[in-house]
Amino acid sequence: MHKHFIEIDGARMSYVDQGHGFPLLLGHSYLWSAAMWQPQIEALSRHFRVIVPELWGHGSSDAPPACTTDMSALARQHLALLDKLHIKKCHLVGLSVGGMWGAQLAVEHPERVDRLVLMDTYLGAEPEATRLKYFALLDAASAAGTFPEPLLDIIVPIFFHAGGQTVPEIREQFRADLKASSAQTIRQSLDPLGRVIFGRPDLLARLGELPGERSIVICGDQDIPRPPEESNQMSRLIGCLAAQIPNAGHISSLENPKVVNDFLLAWLPRNH
Repeated sequence: MHKHFIEIDGARMSYVDQGHGFPLLLGHSYLWSAAMWQPQIEALSRHFRVIVPELWGHGSSDAPPACTTDMSALARQHLALLDKLHIKKCHLVGLSVGGMWGAQLAVEHPERVDRLVLMDTYLGAEPEATRLKYFALLDAASAAGTFPEPLLDIIVPIFFHAGGQTVPEIREQFRADLKASSAQTIRQSLDPLGRVIFGRPDLLARLGELPGERSIVICGDQDIPRPPEESNQMSRLIGCLAAQIPNAGHISSLENPKVVNDFLLAWLPRNH
């Protein structure tokens, strides 16, 4: 996977830019990288110019610039990427935090987003009990400067189908990647970004500003952190369709890539 680099707010953001056609921006999940979208990059880049930015401190991107203090900063930084690439309009598919900053970008700059796909994400505030649980995990990882085995036992299953049978090799690779995180990456990137994500404000009241006929909310039917009832709530507020990816948890793009690919290829118009 060839990566490019661009400077935003004084830091280097890495991104994949593959294929030709109408631009399609893919936003990945916290603790993952552009590789989370590998099956989609392969299938969709035959029809679109697929651009996959990597979150600060993830993949090959630098640690977050000091001004990255909230979700609107992330939305503004991804808008800056579009500006620097001279992309006036794109489709945006955001999974998890990719959907959080993606929806905010679409609300604040509707002229820049044609179709919006919100995957395995939630634009409400994090429920307090969950937020406190996640903050405690961040505290523990930062204090240790690593992800100890007991923390990995908690974190890794959150991202996958609860049955535990799907994509075992991807689960093991994800666990190994987390375990290999340096103390610097945990303390300078994953911890502060996690607090931005899990401490985000409630954006539900603004979802009605999104165009219902050009938006859709989808999630894995077995998503643990972002269950289908959250997707259904958002789809009602947007006035758009909701759909579920069968036999998939939070990282539905990797757990059931064929269904995700077929859906995106069918739903996203290719010619503008």
